[in-house]
Amino acid sequence: MTLQETLRNILKHEGVVALASLGEDGPHLVNTWNSYVEVPSDCRMLVPVGGMHRTERHIAVNPDVLITLGTRQEQGRHGPGIGFLIKGRAEFAQAGPEFDRMKARFPWMRAVLSIHIVSATQTL
Repeated sequence: MTLQETLRNILKHEGVVALASLGEDGPHLVNTWNSYVEVPSDCRMLVPVGGMHRTERHIAVNPDVLITLGTRQEQGRHGPGIGFLIKGRAEFAQAGPEFDRMKARFPWMRAVLSIHIVSATQTL
């Protein structure tokens, strides 16, 4: 199974996604929902953005992010429950085809966060 398929299976189940960024004012952590995240390929994730202003400031100077996500409803290494730690490089977009597609699904969003997956480590 590819990373894309595994992540999509996880995201079928509701749960919390945590996204950490680092700026001059220190680390910052925000949350979103599994059902909001899209995985168009093995190397990319898309997240609709409503707030995330501090995250956006951080990413403008340091695009490196850490993401954790998971679910208890899929099989992991040792039984029910699977989770991942994802390292990525992120950018905000407020226009373009992906923005338009995501905006149709999430009318409240102001931007789309595109994350290039650098590594993904299964933690559960």
